[in-house]
Amino acid sequence: MYGNGGLFDDFKNAWSRPNNGLIQLIMINVIVFVVLIVMKVVLSLSGVSEIYRAVLDQFMVPASIDSFIRRPWTLITYFFTHVDFFHILFNMLALYWFGKIIVEYLGDQRAISMYVIGGIVGGLFYILIYNLIPYFHERVAGSDMLGASAGVTAIVVGAATFMPNYTFFLLFLGPVRIKWIALVYVFLSFAGIIGENAGGQLSHLGGALMGFIFIRQLQRGNDIGTPVVSVMEWFKGLFKPSPKIRVTHKSTKFTGAKKASSSNTKSDQDEIDAILDKISHSGYESLSKEEKQKLFNASKK
Repeated sequence: MYGNGGLFDDFKNAWSRPNNGLIQLIMINVIVFVVLIVMKVVLSLSGVSEIYRAVLDQFMVPASIDSFIRRPWTLITYFFTHVDFFHILFNMLALYWFGKIIVEYLGDQRAISMYVIGGIVGGLFYILIYNLIPYFHERVAGSDMLGASAGVTAIVVGAATFMPNYTFFLLFLGPVRIKWIALVYVFLSFAGIIGENAGGQLSHLGGALMGFIFIRQLQRGNDIGTPVVSVMEWFKGLFKPSPKIRVTHKSTKFTGAKKASSSNTKSDQDEIDAILDKISHSGYESLSKEEKQKLFNASKK
């Protein structure tokens, strides 16, 4: 007979799998969604729904600069927060489909950093435009935003920038290159900035711009996601037990070998940069089998 580890163990196993950042992003979004929905139902039935609204305010990023200064953490929390089922469903599907492309060819950490930076830039773009353009001034005081769409749009546009000819098979449409999907995605967001969800659409545009810049900089050898990865590693380190101190003797006999290793590392990075540049000009399909394998291996480091 096999024992049942329970829901918590299933969650722990799903969370702790290696190279699992994309699934972790989805899991965080889903957990926040479930907790907020349960809280809304319970508090509403208890006659204190205003408490739910007060809690939700701590997750949504406001357009008002004065309110944002009092709640700066919302620039992060808003892109992990949903209260509508179809909103989170479509966001998570797009995040998974396009995020898998980034993970497969550029690595797990770059998918996470692209999502996070896209969300931050999308939120700042929303606040900036609402406060700078007179058309939106009347909406500033009562406007708050939530949802992962800015980070997801960064992933969508980033994947399309990196591999524009990658093909998805869409229902009723058949094979469609993702560059056209991304273009429609961005155009619809642009068309919606004078609609009821203007703030959300503006954040999409900010995320789209960030996704494009992220990949272009990466192709030039600049990984702008490094600070996000450093923060994540520091945060993870807080929950790891400190290793026991060991006294070791440092030998200097292999200095030449270390220099050779450093030289090889630089050579490998130059080669990866050249492969990324080739993709930028000729597409992923132009790579040889060896180049594809090198890119795949580099994404796992």
